[in-house]
Amino acid sequence: MQVSQKLIGLGLGAALSLFAGVSALAQSDTTVVAEVGGVKVTMAELEQEESAKLLSAHYTYYQAETKALDELVNKRLLEQKAKSEGLTTEQLIDRDIKSQVKDPTEDQMKVYYEGLETEQPYDAVRQKILDKIRDVRTNKLTAAYVRALRAETPVFIALAPPHVSVENANAAATIGPKAPVVTLVEFADYECPYCQKVAADLKRLQHDLGDKVALSYKDFPLPMHQDAEKAAEAGRCAGKQGKFWELHDEMFHTKALGVDQIKEQATKLGLDVALFDKCLDSGEEAAAVEVDRKEGVKLGITGTPSFFINGHFLSGALDYASLKKVVDQQIAEASRQTPVVASASGGQ
Repeated sequence: MQVSQKLIGLGLGAALSLFAGVSALAQSDTTVVAEVGGVKVTMAELEQEESAKLLSAHYTYYQAETKALDELVNKRLLEQKAKSEGLTTEQLIDRDIKSQVKDPTEDQMKVYYEGLETEQPYDAVRQKILDKIRDVRTNKLTAAYVRALRAETPVFIALAPPHVSVENANAAATIGPKAPVVTLVEFADYECPYCQKVAADLKRLQHDLGDKVALSYKDFPLPMHQDAEKAAEAGRCAGKQGKFWELHDEMFHTKALGVDQIKEQATKLGLDVALFDKCLDSGEEAAAVEVDRKEGVKLGITGTPSFFINGHFLSGALDYASLKKVVDQQIAEASRQTPVVASASGGQ
């Protein structure tokens, strides 16, 4: 399919605008979805009480919506750029993108052909190879062109991940301002490689937006990770001595999670060794870890890391950009909802 057809002929079912993306199927929390013996059941009750059955499905749908919205925003950007220059979108694409696509040399196409698992002769597939390489190069140029348009055009995305209420009282620890604009709750497993990777991104996020964001950590040790449970208990034992985040960071950094290794780290961090060892060996924090795990299961969490950013759910192999995108969205939304106070100065 040609790039112009991809960008112009998008068959999107959701009516999403450039500055306010909202699902056409969305219903408010107060929408009544059932009545049982005259007692009304609202959408909020359904979403909260049956979260374990619905959250994953909602998140999958959100990811599809996000992809569709991204394509629609790109389409709108190209349309606006073309209109500003008195061109059709097709003419703009021809002038600024397709004209820059260079055809591969014959040798390059033959190298590509050698990598194909086909018994057809080169001459029989040559045109298909040429079309494929042209398409790949056109898509790369289009992506770069649209990125440049986004950089110079105000774009606010209001489409948010699915939302549920998350209890923050049992968090292993919370760091950040007392009245944050955004509260980011992470359910994680110290042995999970994706959690280990994103730990540095969370510290960066805290550094960049520390006055606006509070980070809360909750334990969700996965059954296939043999050291995750005791590591979770260890973090809480360190928290009793006011050093949760120090041991949290150290365990994610070293990835050394055997009990003896954790005790060595605790010693290096200056914890009271006797108190820490007693806490860890006795399992006195196991019940608190289990409370977090059960809450995660009830919410519908199936893997780690899982995040709730002001209650909006994100999960999987996320990076700094993915997290900051939703945090920034929540900050912008809070700013849009803050009433403007009229100045007392000025002539009346």
